[in-house]
Amino acid sequence: MIEIKKLSKHYKMGEVTVKALDGVSLQVEQGETVVLLGPSGSGKTTLLNLVGALDRPTEGSIKFYETEITRYNRRQQFKFRRNKIGFIFQTFNLFPMLSALENVQYVANLGRMKNSRQKSIEALKAVGLEERIRHFPHQLSGGEQQRVAIARALVKEAPIILADEPTGELDFRTGKQILELLLRQQNNGTTVLLVTHNREIARITDRVIELHSGRIAEDGQPKNGKVSIEDLRW
Repeated sequence: MIEIKKLSKHYKMGEVTVKALDGVSLQVEQGETVVLLGPSGSGKTTLLNLVGALDRPTEGSIKFYETEITRYNRRQQFKFRRNKIGFIFQTFNLFPMLSALENVQYVANLGRMKNSRQKSIEALKAVGLEERIRHFPHQLSGGEQQRVAIARALVKEAPIILADEPTGELDFRTGKQILELLLRQQNNGTTVLLVTHNREIARITDRVIELHSGRIAEDGQPKNGKVSIEDLRW
């Protein structure tokens, strides 16, 4: 589904070149849930943004079903993001003047979904916010705002979900619920790339790609084997 070859992203900072990504190559199959693990500055979010066509690489290519998205112009990038990607941003990116329901429905309408209002309500119910759908972002806690962002990604029913630290603002109990919800997307054939620095979370998926200094350090099954969500502790 996703084929990445020799992907690099470099930034100029004065006379210094920072290599956020340095020659990364990997493949992701349809329906896979993959954890991108690593410390801050390892290149996780940079990789996520490139796969989501939010940025362009310095070198290398990304193919989505044999189509090279790294050659897209800005309009093509927008259409790809609108139709193929469900984003869960670490910073939420909610519209402050829209209610929780309106934030989710905005994305559903952008994708020209039928029954967008009802589907948006169902998405908010799935993340436990059925009692808060008319509240505005400033009336919600950080964890509740994160759940609105997750509902917004789910309502699109996109083939790829890109999740940047989706449990970062959530308490342990809610975090487990959200992880369970993301894992469940495999049943729909949805591919999930989940960025985290939390090694505990990496234990629940079949595949963990560990990044260090912009390169892949390890790619394989979780160390000591996969566990169920109920076995997580953090």
